[in-house]
Amino acid sequence: MTRTLLIGVALACTLLVSAPASGDPGLGERKEAVDSKIDRLQGKIDAARDREGVLSSQIEVVTAEIRALQGDVDAASDRLNGLEGVLVLHQRKLDHLNELFRLQTSKLVFLQRQHTAATKRLNRRIVEIYTSEPTEPLTVVLEAASFGDMLDQLEFLNDIGSQDERIATEVEAAKIEVRETRDATRITRNEVAETTRLVAARTVEQRRVRDRLAWSQRQLATARREKSDALSSTRGQREEFLHEVEGLLAQSAALSAKIQSAQSAAASSSSPVRSQASASGYIWPAHGVLTSSFGWRWGRMHEGIDIAVGSGTPVVSSASGTVIVAGWMGGYGILVVVDHGNGVATAYGHNTGVAVGVGQSVAQGQLIAYSGNTGHSTGPHIHFEVRINGSAVDPLGYL
Repeated sequence: MTRTLLIGVALACTLLVSAPASGDPGLGERKEAVDSKIDRLQGKIDAARDREGVLSSQIEVVTAEIRALQGDVDAASDRLNGLEGVLVLHQRKLDHLNELFRLQTSKLVFLQRQHTAATKRLNRRIVEIYTSEPTEPLTVVLEAASFGDMLDQLEFLNDIGSQDERIATEVEAAKIEVRETRDATRITRNEVAETTRLVAARTVEQRRVRDRLAWSQRQLATARREKSDALSSTRGQREEFLHEVEGLLAQSAALSAKIQSAQSAAASSSSPVRSQASASGYIWPAHGVLTSSFGWRWGRMHEGIDIAVGSGTPVVSSASGTVIVAGWMGGYGILVVVDHGNGVATAYGHNTGVAVGVGQSVAQGQLIAYSGNTGHSTGPHIHFEVRINGSAVDPLGYL
């Protein structure tokens, strides 16, 4: 339902056409209430449509931000995965070096013990050699039971000293080699440990970056979901308003048909009076000060003129015709409308009372109401309108 359609309906359902049927002064009031509600609903529909546009734009912006963040999150995750892989490799290498260093340390301790034991044996052997009686080779020969035994005894004497010395030398060499290897392992281990520490720090920072990005993305997703819910709710409200407007338009059209029928009946029954009035011109409905002219006022159209008079001042018909409204009509308060024929009608609003009834023929200058301050009014005055085929025109052009 577009605003153009509603404006068309509003123009078609103006004050002249909204006159009540003869004998039913509340018909016009009901129609004005329907039309007023249509206007209010149209305002709500326009506001809902504007809000839909704003929400849709916001959702598009948030969606673009989410997509951009998704790219950042993916990139951060890739970097994090790479760092975690490097960290695992470095940690494994560090674990291996730690184990190797531990084994080398254990081996060094073992060799140190062996070297200590071998050195002690060698020292004891030297002491024994210097403190015991020397064994002469001739004694070995004379005391040997056989030639083979003699050779064995001589070889044994030579091997004892050289074996102890060799063991001590080999253990010392092995100890030096293990110490050098362990020192090299320590240097490598420290380097790997430092690299592992740096990679771990970068991994922690990258994880924080990824988590911050993911948190921002979740926040945006929540905001988008809330805006989408609000958009759906607004659309639902607008659909409800449109449905209600359609029903009200149908009511307005039905009331317009009844009013037009009543106006046609009034025109056919009082045509002689209307012809006489139409030829005689128009007069002011009362003597007073013009306080507001026809035209735009306070952001809306003022469709008549305001004549300041005291409350209870007699109001007369501007021309002869037939009364088609005499009673309460929304913002007009107590209203009298006189149909003058040829599509011309005059309206007199905010009265405190009426002196005529619907269907009554009146002459120009005849008392029809008493001025007042009823309806949407800021003080006692006469709101006077002239309508041609339902459209308001400037009354000063007819007075």
